[in-house]
Amino acid sequence: MRFRAGVLTIAAASVFLGGAFAQPAPRPKPGFSGPDSTIADPIAALERKSEESLHRAQNRVKALPVVLDTRIGEHGGKTRFVVEVSDPLQLRVFTLADPDRVVVDMPEVLWRIQQAERPTGTGAVKSYRYGLFRPGNSRFVIDLNGPVRVADPMVLPPQGGHGYRIVFDLFPTTRAKFLAAAGWPADLRARENAAERLAARESRATGNAQSAPGANKRIIVVDAGHGGIDSGTSGINGLQEKDLVLDMALRLRKALQRRGNYTVYLTRDDDTYIPLGQRVKIARTDHADLFISLHADSNPSPSVSGASVYTLSERGSDKEAAALAQKENQSDIIAGVDLSQEDAPVASILIDLAQRDTMNRSTRFAQTVVQKLSGVTDILPRRPHRSAAFVVLKAPDVPAVLIELGYLSNAGDAGQMETSAWRSSVADAIASAVDNNFGLPKGGRTAAQTVSD
Repeated sequence: MRFRAGVLTIAAASVFLGGAFAQPAPRPKPGFSGPDSTIADPIAALERKSEESLHRAQNRVKALPVVLDTRIGEHGGKTRFVVEVSDPLQLRVFTLADPDRVVVDMPEVLWRIQQAERPTGTGAVKSYRYGLFRPGNSRFVIDLNGPVRVADPMVLPPQGGHGYRIVFDLFPTTRAKFLAAAGWPADLRARENAAERLAARESRATGNAQSAPGANKRIIVVDAGHGGIDSGTSGINGLQEKDLVLDMALRLRKALQRRGNYTVYLTRDDDTYIPLGQRVKIARTDHADLFISLHADSNPSPSVSGASVYTLSERGSDKEAAALAQKENQSDIIAGVDLSQEDAPVASILIDLAQRDTMNRSTRFAQTVVQKLSGVTDILPRRPHRSAAFVVLKAPDVPAVLIELGYLSNAGDAGQMETSAWRSSVADAIASAVDNNFGLPKGGRTAAQTVSD
């Protein structure tokens, strides 16, 4: 299902520290072009340009402001939130409803918080998260226990070994007053829409420097779930879902590329959040033959373990599948994405014959993935192939599956997910399932290629 942020009137505050903030340089794109690309030694040019890109990226990172610490103080009639930063920067603070939250929007920063202070859960702040929202843009999102009024932020200069401290107080208010003040600032909404349009046009540039399209190659889009400000599930061993699935996506891309029959695109190749709708657009823009979304699960019961594979349906195959889809579909809300312009929920899609064929192909692939994974890792004992209304699987013309690699809430699953051997074997198993899906022998080589070798 799609969830919509409450959008009523606009309430935003800007904080300027020490004057205007110089926006960071754009993140370097993979791939190389320019006058040096035609010299006699293209390998040397590639290596030199790669080194130059690395230096530019390192210099850009050095220039970014650093968030050093966050502190929460609950003082009866108010909750005080303090953000300590190394350098002047610009913040936008606004509130959103349903669910109630405070969004702190800022330029891209480096996060160097050693141990984030956690709220008690009894004050105004239920929880909060932070991270890279998209290149050039970082974000705090504060989940609320109830409606609040955000006072104008105060700025404290460096003192006593501390950097700049940005202080904003949250005061309890009525539901009516909160709703009257909540909503997206118009300029930020325009920026969000422009960024998504640009990202859709540039989807082929995302993490594909080593994947040149071939006339006879199948196009596979691999989606590492969550990312950036949305860390997903946290394992009992501290492993974060967003880090696990990004590493698995990179390993799966490499496993598929070794076979020589696939062009592989990633929805993300770094710790950036990609909105769910944009992930679907990437698959459709790239004319994908297959879309594979990677995730890791959690369960209140620590004994539940094993991998599972999901396909799209209007209704969940069971209550657990429906609950998981509902949780995963809230990813945009967690990241603070503007959902006011989003299209209808999956359940309202008219499933025509073309989409029914896509869903049938997705089901066949899911069954193959379950079979291949069972040879290298534990599988959920009861109904490892399930279905639910996952937003990320809703492209009507692209067969798609969502793979839950295991349970980070289970000690055994979480432990093996930390090992390189397990990750490589699972990536190879998924790649073998892709081979089977397209009728290729193990390793992706056609019969003719095998004879010619």
